[in-house]
Amino acid sequence: MMSRPVLLLLLLTAVMQTGCVHRRVTVNSYPQGALVKVDGRDIGYTPASFDFTWYGTREVQLLMDGYETRTEHVDINAPWYQKFPFDFASDNFLGKHVTDHRQFTFQLEPKKIGQSSDVLQRAGSLRSEALHGQ
Repeated sequence: MMSRPVLLLLLLTAVMQTGCVHRRVTVNSYPQGALVKVDGRDIGYTPASFDFTWYGTREVQLLMDGYETRTEHVDINAPWYQKFPFDFASDNFLGKHVTDHRQFTFQLEPKKIGQSSDVLQRAGSLRSEALHGQ
């Protein structure tokens, strides 16, 4: 049987060997320089990175002049060491820092320019509505 001082020393050593999981996502786009919004919050311009606490689905939106706005739902699934019951040990007693870094890259499509006949037809329709008070 262990003596109390040895048991206390082992307990203190275990508590001092804390772990930490750093969770980070980087969003890239082609071309670069698109504004990134995650769940409606501005993050920055690509390549843009942000830290997160919870795994799950995020809405990623990319906006850039001259390109179609792109909205995607990306799944950030927890790795095995962040699932029950391993997550408690990896977050608290691993004894080293672990980085979970995910990267997503999106291709932006050039904005489609409307056909000039469509534009003229809509303009005529709006002019007609304005003249007739609709």
